[in-house]
Amino acid sequence: MIRPLAFCSALMLAACQQAYTPEAPTTANLAAGLIRAKSPDAPPPKGGPGKCWATDITPAVIETTSEQVIVTPEQRDATGRVIAPASYRSDTHQKIIKDRQAVHFRTPCPEAMTVDFIATLQRALKARGYYLLPVNGALDAPTRDAIRRFQEPLGLDSPVISLGGARALGIVAADLEDL
Repeated sequence: MIRPLAFCSALMLAACQQAYTPEAPTTANLAAGLIRAKSPDAPPPKGGPGKCWATDITPAVIETTSEQVIVTPEQRDATGRVIAPASYRSDTHQKIIKDRQAVHFRTPCPEAMTVDFIATLQRALKARGYYLLPVNGALDAPTRDAIRRFQEPLGLDSPVISLGGARALGIVAADLEDL
């Protein structure tokens, strides 16, 4: 039997407490963890036990512009009427905005890349709309494409899962020394 006085007291105490609302995680900046290599064949930094690195080539960014150029100007008669229209050609120019570059970044170690881990990675990507196929635990082309599409807006255009990307997905714990 519930006593009315005890019930009212508990209800009043509950009303006085503020509800705890956890803060939303901030957007990860994977570019902050990149080490730019001086050359494409430069080795990654030395890692201790449990610290693994991946190397990837970031794509070049190329801007293409087109402009119309007059080949022959229009011709007019004495009254100003057009007797032959102008002719134009399109000139297209490409300019490299950012060169390809080798980058090194922390990644989960190979022994951690088990079928279960990859299936968890696929589920996390699927929950965010990046991976649309059935979860199979294989690090196949659709999985790598989903990884790249997830990481690219965060600053890393790579199909290799970075440690920061895995942390942003919530599938690996943060190292205390990295906090």
